Amino acid sequence: MFSFLFALFNIIIAVMLTVSDFIDNSVSNMLNKFHGQPESYDKKSKYRFGRTLGAGTYGIVREADGPTGKVAVKIILKKNVKGNEQMVYDELEMLQRMKHPHIVKFVDWFESRDKYYIVTQLATGGELFDRICEQGKFTEKDASQTIRQVIEAVDYLHDNNVVHRDLKPENLLYLSSNKDSDLVLADFGIAKMLDSKDEVLTTMAGSFGYAAPEVMLKKGHGKPVDMWSLGVITYTLLCGYSPFRSENLQDLIDECSSGKVIFHERYWKDVSADAKDFIGHLLQPDADDRSTSKEALKHTWLSGENATDHNLLPEIKAYMAKARLRRGIEIIKLANRIEALRMQEDDEDGEHGQADVPENAEAAAGEALSGADAGSSAASASSAHAPKKSLSKIAKTAIFREVVLAKVREMKAAEDAAQVELEAQEKASGGVSAASTMKPAKKG
Repeated sequence: MFSFLFALFNIIIAVMLTVSDFIDNSVSNMLNKFHGQPESYDKKSKYRFGRTLGAGTYGIVREADGPTGKVAVKIILKKNVKGNEQMVYDELEMLQRMKHPHIVKFVDWFESRDKYYIVTQLATGGELFDRICEQGKFTEKDASQTIRQVIEAVDYLHDNNVVHRDLKPENLLYLSSNKDSDLVLADFGIAKMLDSKDEVLTTMAGSFGYAAPEVMLKKGHGKPVDMWSLGVITYTLLCGYSPFRSENLQDLIDECSSGKVIFHERYWKDVSADAKDFIGHLLQPDADDRSTSKEALKHTWLSGENATDHNLLPEIKAYMAKARLRRGIEIIKLANRIEALRMQEDDEDGEHGQADVPENAEAAAGEALSGADAGSSAASASSAHAPKKSLSKIAKTAIFREVVLAKVREMKAAEDAAQVELEAQEKASGGVSAASTMKPAKKG
């Protein structure tokens, strides 16, 4: 009898919880509709945003706690992609289709009245070069196996007619801090799904120093651009500096188009001939001469058989030391981007401190470029040297724009009100006013 009552009690509780959830969801959906929010906006309440991971022209990426644990949330302001919404839908479609151990996983998506939210797996193990610097030793053989993981991911993309177009060390992340953690390819913001294997892309894409010659020359490009970027990454990984070091675009184009890849004896004497051959087949100015992902995977160097045990760590640490000198400038640039986004944001929630774009742009930039632990110190350091005039200029421009728009809206509202009043007066007078303005019809 007791067991029966206990079971009945559990059933009643389950039904009550189900009804409660149904009521909560219904109320939530009603409120969303009342505020002009899409149905999927209800998902936002399941995520609590944390530190900033990065920012660009279209939006910001933040760490968040969600139903599945820690995730990365890319927040895109709709006004920034107006007329180009297809690029967001393309990224969503690609992420949902891509299922590979070396590609960051799609988790969820939702939207608000003013923003898109793309939720992906959070890679917490750090960027490729940062992670290498934490190790006691990193050999050429280690480098070959690291690059193999990246090419396996790129080969999967190319098999699915996807071109990443922004391969660089910053987009190569370790999933966790575990020693045997997988390396994953992230950031598909400018990736493109080809309609056919022969489709040619024409828009500028990629990052300075990693973009293939045909991209910079606007000749049209496709999958081979990813292989060029892999060549630059591999070269840099093996010696601690880039094969192309020009500071302006035209000089960089000339350097990349020359077909000369120099392996300086001082830094390359202990690196195998296989590695140089592998790079040489990737850094071909003519895209047709470049190794495909399938051909690259068959190259001897990726087997690691002839790769040396030469420790590359000193060169990589020297490269990162120079990179960190540039981080102060990057913090300022990133802070400016975050500030610009904050000025454009419409705070939909109305909760203080809960805006999607952080209020303290410099602190957020420090967190993004220095990591969670070092974020506060980096942010305070940047505050001391940041050009505050540039931030205030952005603020003044945004405020001026909003004042002008508000004035335009006010004038338009006044005109509309006057028109409505005129029409009302005409109806009240039985159309006399309208009739008096009509010309008499011509006879015959």
